[in-house]
Amino acid sequence: MSRFRFASTPAGAIGLGLLAVVLLVALAGPFFAAHPPAQSIGLPFDGPGHGTLLGTDALGRDALSRTLWGGRSVLGLAGTATLIAYLAGATIGLVAGYLQGPVDGLVMRGVDVLVSVPALLFILVLVTGAGTSDGTLVVAVAVVQAPLIARVVRSATLEQSVRAFVEAAVARGERAGAIIYREIVPNIVPSVMADAGLRLTYSIILVASVNFFGLGLQPPAADWALMISENRNGFDLNPWVIIAPAAMIALLTIAVNLIGDAVARSLGRSDVRSDA
Repeated sequence: MSRFRFASTPAGAIGLGLLAVVLLVALAGPFFAAHPPAQSIGLPFDGPGHGTLLGTDALGRDALSRTLWGGRSVLGLAGTATLIAYLAGATIGLVAGYLQGPVDGLVMRGVDVLVSVPALLFILVLVTGAGTSDGTLVVAVAVVQAPLIARVVRSATLEQSVRAFVEAAVARGERAGAIIYREIVPNIVPSVMADAGLRLTYSIILVASVNFFGLGLQPPAADWALMISENRNGFDLNPWVIIAPAAMIALLTIAVNLIGDAVARSLGRSDVRSDA
């Protein structure tokens, strides 16, 4: 189908391949882990060997097993935060872009205030104040992402609201909700899809950053970013305990970016830009 033609492009094919590898490791990895993620099996920072392909971490736990367990949290938290952000941001952007006038001005001034606050600083303050939990982290990332999504959706909605088919629907007396849902939403999908890859990548980076600073998931949870934070002092002794999770995060972000770019180009929206 034409909507999936992005997969036939080099960027799309490579991105899908990399994403498949990361998803396989994150979702199926725990079933192949030789040890429970919290179990100590040897001395701290032992190198590969003695039954451990990647050696051990700072507490003597199997680095490979923890890497196989550590992807679910990154994918789950970032994916959930991005979904919530799109539900909120798209709703705000659609309402502001279609109604325009005072409503648009009021809503977008609030959006501008949120956008002006440094994202990571806002999340760190909120997580520190509200307490470290998965829910707090997801909400914090979603709040940071929603205003940027609202801007993209509002811009696309403004462009569509002056089209003849929208004016015809207004002339027929259709309700605003029906016009937005039937006439505008299907026509802004390319803009939203072109932006989705960037948003998910940004969510992954934010979640990983907060976990790295120790304000997200807490030990002994297995998480790729938390593994890097916990073991950074032992890089000289066993670099694989950091290289493995860092490589998985890098592959995930590269894959999402490649797919997002391929989707944008296949939809004829390679010129789409959004705030990061």
